[in-house]
Amino acid sequence: MQLSLSRFSGLLVAGLLAVTTARAQAPTRPVPSVVPDAPSDEQSYRKEFVFGVNFNTQGGLLGGASIRSSRVLDDRLLRFWSLEGVMLKNAKEDRITTGIGGTYIDQKTNYAFVLRPSIGLQRILFRKAADAGVQVNGLLSVGPSIGLLMPYYISYDRTYAATGVPNLATDEIVNEQYNPRIHTFPDAILDHGPLFSGIGQTQVVPGFHLRGGLSFEYGRYRDAVTGLEVGFLVEGFTKRMVILSPYLSETDNLNRQFFPSVYLTLFFGHRS
Repeated sequence: MQLSLSRFSGLLVAGLLAVTTARAQAPTRPVPSVVPDAPSDEQSYRKEFVFGVNFNTQGGLLGGASIRSSRVLDDRLLRFWSLEGVMLKNAKEDRITTGIGGTYIDQKTNYAFVLRPSIGLQRILFRKAADAGVQVNGLLSVGPSIGLLMPYYISYDRTYAATGVPNLATDEIVNEQYNPRIHTFPDAILDHGPLFSGIGQTQVVPGFHLRGGLSFEYGRYRDAVTGLEVGFLVEGFTKRMVILSPYLSETDNLNRQFFPSVYLTLFFGHRS
């Protein structure tokens, strides 16, 4: 057995040496040169369209959603328009559980939503390979902010508030906009009202925003876009966005007019 293994090893080594010698003597063919970062290969698309899911420091668990359409200007620069819809929340919001198991947010009188149409430029800072790697882009955009204040409704037991004696079977229970200066008996609040109860009384508050960020795009396919964007947004409105209502007076120290925020957007889309 030992002899057979020795012979096999010797034959294997001899074969490898023969193949190596033959390859060394074979004429070599020239390797075609590859020019990295060639615009004709990398920038073969002219349009880009992506959808995004937004998280930000002024919103809740899920801030909102966005769409963006871009057009290539040259091998490094793109122009785009975008539309984003987000919800704003007040950091002082306090959710309370009622005696019958419902919930409502103390002092909340309005939901706040914002629509942000914008235009901007995207510059490719570090280009990825055609079918792999990570590409880094810088983005800057500006545009109007359309603030929407939609009334926040609660279910309120008026009879219990007046008499102090609850009887859900016969009491007058109404769904109406929460106002702590009117709904002064917290135990009579049964639950929050339906989300779109006050949509007909929505107020529009105009504003303006400026955004700057970096996007990190990755993927294996030239016609697909996947990645994330991080950045900073500054936003202001013509008046305070009244989300919470003060208890005792009209003095408003609860609500703000300017909303700086840090955001993260996960996006995906396609190119053509």
